[in-house]
Amino acid sequence: MQKLREGDVFQGKVNTVTDFGAFVDLLFPDGSYPVTGLVHVSELSWDRVYNPRDLVQEGQDVQVKILSVDLDRMRLALSIKQLKRDPLFETLDTLMTNESDDETVNEDDILTEPLPGLAEICQELLKEEGIEEISPGRIAMERRVVSQDLELWLSSAPVQDGNFTLLARAGRQVQEVLVKTTLEREDIKAAVQRVTGRVP
Repeated sequence: MQKLREGDVFQGKVNTVTDFGAFVDLLFPDGSYPVTGLVHVSELSWDRVYNPRDLVQEGQDVQVKILSVDLDRMRLALSIKQLKRDPLFETLDTLMTNESDDETVNEDDILTEPLPGLAEICQELLKEEGIEEISPGRIAMERRVVSQDLELWLSSAPVQDGNFTLLARAGRQVQEVLVKTTLEREDIKAAVQRVTGRVP
């Protein structure tokens, strides 16, 4: 345990799976598995997990990141999801590509309509503490339908001078939503999750 540091990444083997997570034996360079840590159910996946057994099984090889080392209580907190990108965060370069990109095209001659439900979500976001102003940004038309339902994504870029960008997507249309805020990105994510949970 004394050799372990927060942020270290290890290969491991799932020892036991419970309703609250999975115990993982860490693989050391000498081939032994001397230390066991817990991947809490909330650290298995960025998606909501109803049953850990749907994601991992006993004996499965996994890669984990050390979240904390408690030498007093001999407890080790691990994460699987921290080694993967949070799907709620996207970059503008990924979804708002240049006009020359084969997958996305900005078309002035295509009539765009307000994305269904976006106005209601923006109104609810303005009720959240720390959200000061919301205004529309660029619009792009994708060549492929990503989702018929409205999806709201967050830019992976940090908040800069109180400015942050959301991306709303439905059908082929992508709409930037510019947010003036005093919040940090993680707090914005929490606000978005609260709002999307309230709005049908």
